[in-house]
Parts: sequence; structure tokens; C-alpha cells
Amino acid sequence: MASNLSHSAQDYLEAIFLLADREGLARVKEVAEHLDVKKPSVVSAIKVLMRKGLVVHQHYGCLELTSEGEELAKEIHRRHQVLYRFLHDILGVKAEVAEADACRIEHHISPQTLELLVKFVDFTESFPERDKTPKWLDYFQRFAATGEAPPCLQDSSRGCGCK
Repeated sequence: MASNLSHSAQDYLEAIFLLADREGLARVKEVAEHLDVKKPSVVSAIKVLMRKGLVVHQHYGCLELTSEGEELAKEIHRRHQVLYRFLHDILGVKAEVAEADACRIEHHISPQTLELLVKFVDFTESFPERDKTPKWLDYFQRFAATGEAPPCLQDSSRGCGCK
């Protein structure tokens, strides 16, 4: 169903979900502030989401997701979080850039690619040394930042001790 919604509509659903989760409720004003848009834009988007049966809104009242809207918003948010974690925690992209990029990518990523990213992120987080970066990831992040190859690749006579 998410593919049937515009990127903008998906962003509105996710914003309502996040605000309701964090603040206990979502109103047009808060959604406008969260997305940095004007209130009339929110009202217009809410009307579309209401026609699709994803949002309930009493005039000047709170915005509520229907069960279908909540399910969809959770999936949109899950995609966003996985992408953010991959970009920020694994690749080392700055938080604000990772947030913006995750928002853009989440609308275009295929289910297959997303599921592999989920598995990859889960895999990297499953290492026993959770309190520190796994050695191989540390080597990658150093390589990405400096171009410096891991020690095992700098001296081929030593063999690879990066395992």
C-alpha cells in the first residue's frame, strides 16, 4: 500500500505516527512544525489520507491513524530507521545527513534490498563486542575516512589478521 501513496503522504503518515508515539497525540500544527510545512499543506494532505481510510480527523481536533494507517506508518518508519542505522552507524554518515538521506531513500528502495539491509544491520549489531565497533567495521570506517588500508593489506607478507 505504501507504494500507492505519494512520498509526501508517506511522510505525513510517519510524522503523525511519531508525534502520537512521542507526545501522545498529533495535531495539524505539530505535524506542520515537524515537517516544516504550512498548516494548509497539512490539512490538504490529511484530507487525502482520510479519503484513503488511513487517518481520522475531527475538525480542529487530534489526528488519529486508523489501524491500516498505523500499520503502514510503522512500516514506513521501520524502513526509515533501518536506512538511518545503516547510513549513520555502519557507514559513518553524519547524523543529520543520514536522517535526510534515509528519508529520501526510503521512498525508492525495493523490498528485497531493504530486507538485505535489515539483515546486514542486524548482523553487524549481533557481534559480541556490542560496546565497541567490530574490527572489520572499524577498518572500513578508517578506510572510508582516510583511504588507509587495513594493516593486513598493507603488508602482504604478514597475511591477513583482520578476521
